[in-house]
Amino acid sequence: MNPTTTPKTPATAPSTESFAAIEAGRTRFARLRGSLQQVLAAASLVVIVVFFSVASPHFFTANNLVSILTAATVTGVLALGTTFVIITGGIDLSIGTGMVLSGVMAGVFLTYLGWPLWAGVAATILFGGLIGLINGVNVSVLGIPPFIATLGMMLIAAGLSLVISGTKPIYFNDTPEFQSIMNLSIIPGIRFPLGVAIFVVMIVLAAVLLSKTILGRYTFSIGSNEAATALSGVNVRRWKIIVYTLAGLFVGLAGVLSASRLSSAQPTGGMGLELEAIAAVVIGGTSLQGGKGSIVGTVIGALIMAVLTNGLRIISVPQEWQSVAVGIVILVAVYLDMLRRRRA
Repeated sequence: MNPTTTPKTPATAPSTESFAAIEAGRTRFARLRGSLQQVLAAASLVVIVVFFSVASPHFFTANNLVSILTAATVTGVLALGTTFVIITGGIDLSIGTGMVLSGVMAGVFLTYLGWPLWAGVAATILFGGLIGLINGVNVSVLGIPPFIATLGMMLIAAGLSLVISGTKPIYFNDTPEFQSIMNLSIIPGIRFPLGVAIFVVMIVLAAVLLSKTILGRYTFSIGSNEAATALSGVNVRRWKIIVYTLAGLFVGLAGVLSASRLSSAQPTGGMGLELEAIAAVVIGGTSLQGGKGSIVGTVIGALIMAVLTNGLRIISVPQEWQSVAVGIVILVAVYLDMLRRRRA
């Protein structure tokens, strides 16, 4: 070595503390961004409510607000389960027709077979879980893409609903207590349906599962980086099956609530509800790419969808234009999700 040459000092590598500080900063920024998206969604809900309140004096009334909550209950319950699936990076297109098939099975259990109320309701919810379990096995074990697997289940459920019911509605005239599950008012002097209270309980349950349990942690982890999650020793296949089964249980409950609200199981309904539920999830800030979402945001999204549909009906917008409006909302929600991902 030339004595006049000064040895170069090697560049100092960033310390572990520096990396930890950077990662903590990123985490705080992600949480702040997620909270901001929820605030924006809530502000959008307020703006829509104000608009329809000005447009029609019949909108902001006690009875109509209860009607909005009642309408949001079924879609909201579907959206709660779908939130878990979408956070994992999956999708479930079978929740609408799966809900209808569950309602038909409620008619079979309670009307055709004459089971007790509690047994029929429990069996219906478990039947919805079976639909989700099959979806989970198709996606995780057989490796079928979630879109295709759940699209196939959507068609199967729609067909089975018609076959089992004989293409005719099943009425619950002999089980009036079943009709009370959704429609019974639980507050004396105030019309507050039991179904809405059940929805509130499900919101709390879903929020706890997503934020306070190992299921929630693995749900986010799988959606953020499935390969890294598997390398860390997590049985990704098993947990994806659990997530889809959980979503199916919510589908079964939605089938009970829907059939109870209508006092009948309608085998020809359900098409399009999956899009409304997915739109509610995405409007609430859950990313279709997975790894990010919240139950609070999903509830706000479900309320936005219910308020929009109810408000358009109140101001006498034709049904076909209501469908156009809902379709536009879905497109905007997906586009905003794409923008969020690009910025992230």
